[in-house]
Amino acid sequence: MNPTRSSRFTRPSPVAAAALAVLAASAVAQQPPVPEPAATTLAPVVVTGSGFEQRAFETPYSIGIVDQEELRRAGPMVNLSEAMARVPGLTVASRNNYAQDLQINSRGYGARASFGVRGIRLYSDGVPATGPDGQGQVSHFDLAGAQRIEVLRGPFSALYGNSSGGVIALVSAPVRERYGELGVDVGSFGLRQGRVTVQAPFGEAPGKGFDLRFGASYFESDGFRPHSSTERTLGNLRLGWGGERDTVIVAINAVDQPAEDPLGLTREQFNADARQTAAVATQFNTRKTVDQQQAGITWRHRFAEGTAFGLAESAVSSYYGQRSVTQWQAIPVAVQTPITQPGGVIDFARDYAGVDARLVWRWALGGDRAAQLVAGGAYETASEDRFGYLNFIGTGAGQQLGVAGAQRRNEKNEVRTADGYAQGEIEFVKHWIATLGVRSGSVRFESQDRFISGANGDDSGALKFSYTNPVAAIQYRGLPDWNFYASAGKGFESPTSNELAYRADGGAGFNAALRPQTSRSVELGAKWRDEARGLNAEAAVFDASTSNEIGTATNAGGRSTFQNVGSTTRRGVELAGGWQVRPSLRLAAAFTVLHATYDDSFVTCTAAPCNAANPGNSAVVPAGNRIAGTSPRSAFAEVAWKPYASMRTEFAAEWRAMDRIAVNDRNTDFANGWSTWALRATHTIPLGADSRIDALLRVDNVFDKTYAGSVIVNEGNARFFETGMPRNWLLGVKWRQAF
Repeated sequence: MNPTRSSRFTRPSPVAAAALAVLAASAVAQQPPVPEPAATTLAPVVVTGSGFEQRAFETPYSIGIVDQEELRRAGPMVNLSEAMARVPGLTVASRNNYAQDLQINSRGYGARASFGVRGIRLYSDGVPATGPDGQGQVSHFDLAGAQRIEVLRGPFSALYGNSSGGVIALVSAPVRERYGELGVDVGSFGLRQGRVTVQAPFGEAPGKGFDLRFGASYFESDGFRPHSSTERTLGNLRLGWGGERDTVIVAINAVDQPAEDPLGLTREQFNADARQTAAVATQFNTRKTVDQQQAGITWRHRFAEGTAFGLAESAVSSYYGQRSVTQWQAIPVAVQTPITQPGGVIDFARDYAGVDARLVWRWALGGDRAAQLVAGGAYETASEDRFGYLNFIGTGAGQQLGVAGAQRRNEKNEVRTADGYAQGEIEFVKHWIATLGVRSGSVRFESQDRFISGANGDDSGALKFSYTNPVAAIQYRGLPDWNFYASAGKGFESPTSNELAYRADGGAGFNAALRPQTSRSVELGAKWRDEARGLNAEAAVFDASTSNEIGTATNAGGRSTFQNVGSTTRRGVELAGGWQVRPSLRLAAAFTVLHATYDDSFVTCTAAPCNAANPGNSAVVPAGNRIAGTSPRSAFAEVAWKPYASMRTEFAAEWRAMDRIAVNDRNTDFANGWSTWALRATHTIPLGADSRIDALLRVDNVFDKTYAGSVIVNEGNARFFETGMPRNWLLGVKWRQAF
């Protein structure tokens, strides 16, 4: 990627516009009828966590599901933050800043991340969106094409590595109908979006023969703060084939997203005008461009009954992708004077690939009992060329800011992981199920520093970490409406490549002193459902202790360094439920209590240089401080009403609340707690037997609450606060036509 790429956003080319028009026109033929949107079921089937299809009600761990209708009613389907508040234990902060990755934490894991998503494994149709070093992004998630999103909270599955907080997995909708779809969204602050989808099964029976789905969208917004506009162009292609015993799915997607970065605000700025933008953002034209393409293929084979040793099925998935990012930061010119400073422009290009292969065995046991086992292995690799540049050229009156200048960083980084895993469950006594699993693997980092000049020494290095994570659970399913379980698991989080890049003492060399953090979690839970009355509820109590927690050591001048800060504790309670009071009235709610604290005191830097000669630049973080970025309480509630017998119109109100959040490890300031209301209305207009229009009208933050939607944890310039969206509206219209 060219680091001097213009920040002036471009519109789709005439060729692209013509292609979209052709696709739209091809969707107009009329044949089979289009059904009404399906109702949400009380016991959806999930695959996350076990490796085989299983009802969410029967899993021995906490798993939340956000289905396609909930995604579509929540907003323009651009960010996970729109819909995930209904999952307890999970926080997806609404940053309203597309130049920064979403802030996601599960049970407090991932809260400290200042770049990417940490502590949680991310998947889209089985293809990891998390790199082998544990850092992930969700910018390419196709929410409009999703059937559901599954959220496993906690390290209670051996099928996933390098995470403590669990898994977020997007599952695309299968191609069962032949239709074309056009969608248009308009909203506050210049929000505009267009979407087109064409899908068709070509087999004689559902799931047999070939099927195809293509979707594309173009999104843009001016933003409600100065210097916060963005664009996103997203394309997804899914090609499937189904036979008697085999299923093959090929998925290809691409995303291009340039965005201006308004940066965070200091406490003083936020209190004076929460909708302002820091002057340095416009001065240095802070912005970010993301360009990513990836392709994945999954082959699943079902063996015939009676196959030796109970072998039931096999699955192999493989993927390859490229991701390029260029980011212009607001690092002051004077700060970039030392040759050891990496500059104010980050530019990297990353290739990544992987493969996962597994086998599933099933056995029927006496007394109408059963057992099953999943075993497999995975290999992932990522290789990146990372560069850094000054964010200015020239001096004096002719100096230009916000452009790529002289080079200050040039390195080759590689990460590789290799893992083996096995997980099985057995009904050892009628109604009592035991789950046992283990995952063992290693992650290797290599960095070759190619920018060595004067005081800027050689930062090359290599490290290898190994781990073995067991999981275990016991579950009672003796009652038709109740499920009780107890689970235990060990989590592992390696440092990321960025966290290993620099030593905290400022010396040259790889940060070889940084160790992985490990966690031990236990959970007690209960799930209840009453399909006759339309009721469902779940409750979980968990306790997680972490050793060698990775935290910030220094954060100054655009260079962050990291250290192990000792032990931490995360414990809490999660509640969720829903009630279909009557066909016309539906209720849902979620509530989380989280206690997340440092068990040990440690020293952190408040200014550079941080060494024995400058003791005033250090401060002690006392034991008992809250882990930065976590909230002790959060809640969600929804009431939805369908006033007409046709059930084509629905009105709903949503309430979201968050307690205050510590902005740094020292807990010197907090983002205030907040609550907001949203109103929405949906309506379906039939246009004959094979066509319909779906409309959505939303108003979020109805009472125009001023609040910090997220915080930038341990931000070196004290620009911690990112303002939540003021009152805003969205109108979405979608036309579906069968052909």
